[in-house]
Amino acid sequence: MAFTLPALPYAKDAFGDVLSAETFDYHHGKHHNAYVVKANELVAADAALQGKSLVDLIKSSKGGLFNQVGQIWNHSFYWLCLSPEKKAPSGKLLDLINEAFGSVDALVEKLKAEAVGHFASGWAALVLKDGKLEVTSYHDADTPVAHEGHAPLLILDVWEHAYYIDYRNLRPAYAEKLLKEAIDWDFVALNLDGEGVSRADQPG
Repeated sequence: MAFTLPALPYAKDAFGDVLSAETFDYHHGKHHNAYVVKANELVAADAALQGKSLVDLIKSSKGGLFNQVGQIWNHSFYWLCLSPEKKAPSGKLLDLINEAFGSVDALVEKLKAEAVGHFASGWAALVLKDGKLEVTSYHDADTPVAHEGHAPLLILDVWEHAYYIDYRNLRPAYAEKLLKEAIDWDFVALNLDGEGVSRADQPG
């Protein structure tokens, strides 16, 4: 069974000037899809890899295959973290944010700083580690799935292809706009159950 490109959970034109349909055409339709195609080619060429889930392969592979399956998971999770409707943290998530960062605005600023300060390509992230919220980032195709104890709540793509069409080279403007207007905080809160990794997994 081959991996597939998951459908977006919203229309490509739902985000107005925050993210354009053209960005989704390229980012989802071409970049994300290319990882799926390449991963399937690599798995098809090795019988020992067949039947393993996306997460199984992330945890057991390295090099070229790790890059492809890591990026499939990262992108799949990233799409789920976005919402065309502006939302705000509440409940237990809000309590944890206030405990760890003092306020939602402070968390947003810390995530933005992590995203902007991350050298070259990668992912800024909010994870649950030892019961507490932590902001971190991952280089290239690295992913929270590969790090024991990093329960993913939110990831933000800071590869250039995520923002160049709409924001050109202005990564800070992209990060601020998404973090303030387009995060699905309900999905982030759902991942407090520690099952976030499974939400972007696929069977092999």
